[in-house]
Amino acid sequence: MNVFGVATAADLLRLLVLPGFAWAAYRDIRTRRVASSLWLPLFAIGALALVIDAAAAFPFDGYAGRLFLVRVGFSILFLVPFSVLAYRMAAFGGADMKALVVLAVAFPTTPGYVVPLSILPDTTWLHTVGFPVHPSALGVTAMSALTNAVLFGAGYVALLFVSNVAAGRLSPAMFVGRWTAVEDLPDVHGQLIRADGLRPQRGLDLDALRMYLRWRGTTLAAVRSDPETHRDPASVGETNPPTDGAVHDGPRTDGGVADGGFEFPGSDADGDTGGGAVSGRDGSAADTESSAVADPWAAERFLDEIEGTAYGTTPETLRRGLDRVAAEGALWVSPGLPFLVPLFGGLVLALTYGDVLTVALGALGLV
Repeated sequence: MNVFGVATAADLLRLLVLPGFAWAAYRDIRTRRVASSLWLPLFAIGALALVIDAAAAFPFDGYAGRLFLVRVGFSILFLVPFSVLAYRMAAFGGADMKALVVLAVAFPTTPGYVVPLSILPDTTWLHTVGFPVHPSALGVTAMSALTNAVLFGAGYVALLFVSNVAAGRLSPAMFVGRWTAVEDLPDVHGQLIRADGLRPQRGLDLDALRMYLRWRGTTLAAVRSDPETHRDPASVGETNPPTDGAVHDGPRTDGGVADGGFEFPGSDADGDTGGGAVSGRDGSAADTESSAVADPWAAERFLDEIEGTAYGTTPETLRRGLDRVAAEGALWVSPGLPFLVPLFGGLVLALTYGDVLTVALGALGLV
């Protein structure tokens, strides 16, 4: 476990993964997009650390060698298929899946770190502490990071509920939604929620809304100031690249100016991507009353022109969402927790404190 009183070479190498996960968490908060180029170097670091550990454990005889194989096997043969399956079922984004694959390879066992807490004048160590303080019984740090992340996510949902109750916003959506001013939507991730029944229903994806506004070359403020003109499909003239709807990665849709580089969809984005770029052209809909009735907001034309589904958006979902943002001052929004954030926090916690679930179950006498 420890070399020179600090850690093994492989365990020190694994620490290089942390800055990459910190950057991914930042990008997940800001744009919900993470460059695909980030994951391969992190995977290579984790694979190298695993090879070093495997070489040290070879030929895997004795209890320690067999335990190493069991933990590595569990980490790779369980977590990797789990992450792929969750991605296929749309429970994870592409970046979330790749992050879990990196964790499974980089942290299949529990690394150990010894840190001096204080040093005497003659450089003699007064006291040292080993991390993680409470490693899991399973001994797979990747799994500890995932369970810690799930607990972080559960805490976020609980805080969301408590904040809504404290503000007096009692609605079926208070368990999953955040009351958000419409004017703030250009900088918000998530989906609109319909809370007019006993069970809240998810509506228009806000990335799809940004795609539509950029495609049309308008802003949310303009739509709200003159919804009738925007509802007429004949008012749509030359269209523009819709981007993938990411916040801060394309033209602003609230009347402001872009504060980031213009990125076409698929250039370096991960996770769920929407439509692709379309060439600007004059494709105005027929200026007739029948066309206006047939395609309010030019919703069908938008979805026909872009390359993709705009996050599963249908013409009717787009129309209902546009009607709502044009008429209402605030709406319920399902924020969609950026999972890389709790995953990064869960990894840091797993490497320092340890496995929170193990500690909790131990306190209840269950492990």
